[in-house]
Amino acid sequence: MKIKIKSQGKKYKANLSKPLDISLPIKMGVDNVNCFYAPVPNAKPVIAGDFIGSTAQGGLVNFMNIQINPHGNGTHTECVGHIAKEIFTINNSLKKFNFIAKVISVSPSQLENGDFVILKEQIEAQLEKNEAQALIIRTLPNELSKKQKQYSGTNPPYLHWEATQFMVEAGIEHLLIDLPSVDREEDGGKLLSHNTFWQYPDTIKKNREKCTISELIFVKEEIKDGFYLLNIQIASFELDVSPSKPVLYKLKRMN
Repeated sequence: MKIKIKSQGKKYKANLSKPLDISLPIKMGVDNVNCFYAPVPNAKPVIAGDFIGSTAQGGLVNFMNIQINPHGNGTHTECVGHIAKEIFTINNSLKKFNFIAKVISVSPSQLENGDFVILKEQIEAQLEKNEAQALIIRTLPNELSKKQKQYSGTNPPYLHWEATQFMVEAGIEHLLIDLPSVDREEDGGKLLSHNTFWQYPDTIKKNREKCTISELIFVKEEIKDGFYLLNIQIASFELDVSPSKPVLYKLKRMN
């Protein structure tokens, strides 16, 4: 199925029959990406009298209770409710699901303290104002080990808040990154990039309450830097976050 799209005065067409999934699945057990010391995902069958919710154990159907931590167990999309004292939910924040997105690749720079950080000038070199609604950051090297990496206690790379501020000024409403967080693993509770992206506490005044951050994505090598149609799929959780499935479609300029 092919569709035509118009955004910022530009016309594109996309083939919806060729999706490019950039999510990491949530697997049960330890063979899963993990961060912030989250418990491993777990699924157990419901047992009630003679009923057992597992066909592998003789039941008629699979009927499982599932334990996950969306922030720590796989690709997830979060709203400002992640940091706000007020209640915001992903189900009420994300009401539109398709966006013009730009994929960029960045090698985080090492600071004097040893941290690896994505800097403003690195984003500025690859992003122009109002050319996309969403920005997808692939960090280099893009190793397959990201799919099962145990990030807890490793101080992974993160975004400098000035880079995040530049994205806001450039019109980015949806930020997707292949790291556990846009902020330092331990930063004393400052959460500089989270606060900057949502312009919290002035989120509503600055029309940022519909903006989202997606973390722990994985952008395969065959997905080249450039423009795509992005579709963000979430579950309708009335929470600050949901496991998510961002999907890309190649765009072709028509004008």
